[in-house]
Amino acid sequence: MEISAFLLPKDQVSYITSSITMLEALEQLEHHYYSAIPIINEEGKYVGTLSEGDLLWKFKNTAGLNFENMREVTVSEIQQHVHNESVEIHAQMEDMLTLAADQNFVPVVDDKGIFLGIIRRKDIIEYYTRNITD
Repeated sequence: MEISAFLLPKDQVSYITSSITMLEALEQLEHHYYSAIPIINEEGKYVGTLSEGDLLWKFKNTAGLNFENMREVTVSEIQQHVHNESVEIHAQMEDMLTLAADQNFVPVVDDKGIFLGIIRRKDIIEYYTRNITD
């Protein structure tokens, strides 16, 4: 089976760009009830995943940062503490499953690093649960 069978395409995935503000990122996480969200750059390449924890660490470690001036901080200025690795669309199932064991979702990219979508761990578990035969 190809990993593309599990792909949730980019047009169905919420993501943010590295140029938006910290406040906008927080609002996206809140709006979708996510604890983490993929980040892409202006060229459409996957560059990382922003988590709630990353936002909290930024607050804790930045003197004077508050809700009023969060508009002055861009996502590119926020250190990411968890590295969600991506997988290429033509990768082997084993590669994707290895990543999914440690990540809630696996970002999928093409051979140039362009973000294509995600594979959710939940969908993988549901598939294998439905198809287990004794």
